Amino acid sequence: MHEYVIIYTFTIFALTTLFIMWRPWGINESIPAISGAILLFIAGVVPFSDILQIFKLVSGPSITIISTIIMCIVLESIGVFRWAAVNIVNKAKGSGKKLFMYVMFLCFLMTIFFNNDGSILITTPIIIHIVFLLHLKPRQKLPYLFAGVFIATAASLPIGVSNIANLIGLKMVGLDLISYTRFAFVPSMIGITTLCLLLYHLFKKDIPKNIATINDSSIEFLMSKQSQGANSHPLSGEAQKLQTINWALFKICIIIVVLIRGSYFILPSYGVPIEVIAITGAVILIVIRWISMKVGIKDVAMKAPWHILVFAFGMYVTVYSLNNTGITVFFISLFESVIKENLVFASFITGIFISVLSNLMNNLPSVMLGTLIITDMGLDIQTLQVSYIAIIIGSDIGALLSPLGTLATLLWMFVLRKNGIYITWSKYFKVALLVIPMTLFVTLIAFNLWLLFIL
Repeated sequence: MHEYVIIYTFTIFALTTLFIMWRPWGINESIPAISGAILLFIAGVVPFSDILQIFKLVSGPSITIISTIIMCIVLESIGVFRWAAVNIVNKAKGSGKKLFMYVMFLCFLMTIFFNNDGSILITTPIIIHIVFLLHLKPRQKLPYLFAGVFIATAASLPIGVSNIANLIGLKMVGLDLISYTRFAFVPSMIGITTLCLLLYHLFKKDIPKNIATINDSSIEFLMSKQSQGANSHPLSGEAQKLQTINWALFKICIIIVVLIRGSYFILPSYGVPIEVIAITGAVILIVIRWISMKVGIKDVAMKAPWHILVFAFGMYVTVYSLNNTGITVFFISLFESVIKENLVFASFITGIFISVLSNLMNNLPSVMLGTLIITDMGLDIQTLQVSYIAIIIGSDIGALLSPLGTLATLLWMFVLRKNGIYITWSKYFKVALLVIPMTLFVTLIAFNLWLLFIL
């Protein structure tokens, strides 16, 4: 490939990444992603045959994530998450430490049942409502806010379907969701537990010993407080009206979500694609809501992140262009011999490499690039799959070192600013540096110890 083509490709990639992170004039991140892809396609760096292959790779995971967020929108519309905001405070029974634990548990569950980006959009406003309802001081808000973003993002590691970055490379390395979970669940839970303990140790002086309780746990109480100054939920197109919860509908929808989540691990073995299961779940919730509340699909059509498919496709084309310039050959020559030596080297090298790369240019393109690198190394299937899981560990945990590392952290900072809470990048780094490297290291060690039991 000519030198000017290589320079052109790297320039487009750098500008695409810059504009995704910067988002001037508030542009959607999918615009620079697809613009870069179009420029690379026009220049012939990525041929049409690659375009078709890329679309096959990203369409399924993207549709799965979009369908999951649609389910979130439906649940939000019936008051599930606003109900959670009040009841999580009541559950703490006046203890700031218990509230801290419940916030982390809530964020974990939301990511497990939905996905990390959806969890951020759901739990961050809930946490904001909580800290405003309790009239916490600025420094007392930080433990809950940071716990929210770190746990919600790290919790996408245990099961593959909780993060689009986890899903895209599964087929390329011969993994399904069950085998992924077999590799990742135990070490990731050890890592998440470590992260929780580190966060508690870091913030224990700032966590209030005693907090107020809310006697009236109705949804009207929360919404009346919200109307006094807090902004509406980011998934909401307009201010919510006061409403009570339809408990029958509430229970039915929760049951459906649990069944759909379980189906991800059962039905694919019978040939049912994951995205079909996700779409089915979204459609069922929409239909049940319409039957019960006579609410149509306008809110879903307006609020669903349809741009995710465009964003993932554009980023994959951009990263694939780097592969076509030969950058993967450079990294293969750099790491191949060491990675092939043993599984410990393979996991630590790929995990740390993707962590560094993610904090420089976001985890989605980093996972894409890392997957292309390891699949071109000619690794045996065991080393290939171990390396891929380590890549995901670096992507879901190591990437949290910088706000640039994940889309979830960028969304978190956006939601905070929207609600008048400003956390500087320096403050973010000070917290992340004290918890993320240790969490990554412990998770990789746990992963290697776990491999001794399952391989």
